[in-house]
Amino acid sequence: MAKNAVSQLVLDYESCPVGKRGLLVHADCFEWLSRVPERSLHAIVTDPPYGVKEYLDTELEKLHKNGNKGGIWRIPPSFDGKERSPLPRFTALTQPEREAIREFFTEWARLAVRALRPGAHVFIASNAFIAPLTWQALIAGGLEYRGEIIRLVRTLRGGDRPKNAEDEFPEVCSMPRGCYEPWGLFRAPLEEGMRVQDALREYQTGGIRRLSDGRPFVDVIPSERTPKRERDIASHPSLKPQSFLRQIVWAALPLGTGVICDPFAGSGSTVAAAEAQGLQAIGIERYRDYFKEACNAAPRLAALETEYDWGRMQMQTALF
Repeated sequence: MAKNAVSQLVLDYESCPVGKRGLLVHADCFEWLSRVPERSLHAIVTDPPYGVKEYLDTELEKLHKNGNKGGIWRIPPSFDGKERSPLPRFTALTQPEREAIREFFTEWARLAVRALRPGAHVFIASNAFIAPLTWQALIAGGLEYRGEIIRLVRTLRGGDRPKNAEDEFPEVCSMPRGCYEPWGLFRAPLEEGMRVQDALREYQTGGIRRLSDGRPFVDVIPSERTPKRERDIASHPSLKPQSFLRQIVWAALPLGTGVICDPFAGSGSTVAAAEAQGLQAIGIERYRDYFKEACNAAPRLAALETEYDWGRMQMQTALF
């Protein structure tokens, strides 16, 4: 698909380019997904908000203007002397808020299925606490569950002593310390009677791209935390490292052709990763401040050389 074909997906929204192949669009992804031509997208790679409570205007105001005190966002303790990014308190979600998450992702999945080609894959970030709810909602919306990609990374989620009772129960942690991040792997349904080989021929979808040396893509990926040099470029609180994202966008297009979409583009890091891999991508971001930052940050992220040898780590993992 030529760049001008990707440009046609902008519709009448404000946009900006990311290198030679990428585009960022200022729009609400629900509206955008309902308007783009059916079967326009070859894959989705995204890290969405969850309930979306953490990205309400009131919660973002607390995050940015109130010293990160109160609300759903928290700043975890420093680790090895490194300043930590804020994390949302998913354990603070009430039952009505969890139901809102279910409704949000069920409807989002319905719109995604409409916009995706049959057999197109969806890679979607989550965390161990909220993933089961999210996966159920995406299945209810029409996506086929195909497994999980486990990003092995030491996080600062969990491992804390009971809040306000730390001295009373010093030997207890309320949740295990997180050492992985689950990414759901889903697929838009194939047409009746269609095989993977048929989808590859007709839609350039249906499978996962192998590594550049011919080995299979594996579902456990050792990962670094997002390096400071990337966080200095983009201040989004959920920024994922280029060394990890570049592996995912590579896998998302089985034939190396087509359009990847990130409906919750944030800093534009997914589009940047695709540009760095020579792939076409379009990112949709509804919050204007993030969109403006992404227009500046994504080209700079794409230009970075990753020092993390992800090809070697994939091969080591494949030996397990």
